Amino acid sequence: MYTAIQKAIALILSGDRELIDILLVTARMSISSSVISLIIGVPIGLFVGAARFPGRKAFLVLNRTLMGTPPVVCGLLFYMLFSGVGPFRRLKLLFTVTIMILAQVVLIIPLVVSHMESYISDIAASVKETAMGMGLGRGKTLLLLMNECRYQICSTWLLAFARAIAEVGAVSMVGGAIAWKTNVMTTAIMQYTNRGNFTLGVALGLILMSLSLLVNILVTVVQRRISE
Repeated sequence: MYTAIQKAIALILSGDRELIDILLVTARMSISSSVISLIIGVPIGLFVGAARFPGRKAFLVLNRTLMGTPPVVCGLLFYMLFSGVGPFRRLKLLFTVTIMILAQVVLIIPLVVSHMESYISDIAASVKETAMGMGLGRGKTLLLLMNECRYQICSTWLLAFARAIAEVGAVSMVGGAIAWKTNVMTTAIMQYTNRGNFTLGVALGLILMSLSLLVNILVTVVQRRISE
């Protein structure tokens, strides 16, 4: 094990082309899916957290259910939709990074909505009261609300990115873990370990753990800023 770790560190420092390609694909998929999920999920979370409307509780229950969707089920759904017999087969997105991003977005949006809703529901009343006292309209009230939760938005994006970079079930089904095309860190670790290539597997594992640690540190710092 110690020898494998030594070789893995040497591989990382050597700038191995295959390793770099896996990292670039992982970065493209994780950043794209987390940003898209944030753009879609934050407005929904703001609305659900600040407004009171018929069916709100049912929506929250549905959203929490979607949060628990197994990634392999999401992967299966996208595979069926975009495979040779699916309704979207002509788009030819199966086994591409694009469909991996789409699957990730579907998995991450409920997480973003839930985190934003739970935070907004606690501060919405006081923000609305302040806005009314200042004579602000709906548009400026929304901007004030977004300003109050800017650190929460940052924290939510970090959590979304962490979810994206660590996911394996859906991306392996729709991406196929194709070398030099759709292989990401999680699928590559599983693939190379099964092949007995522990050096590359350990190298990717070290990088993934380091990124997870960094994201968790950033989330902790941001959450402390929120609580101040």
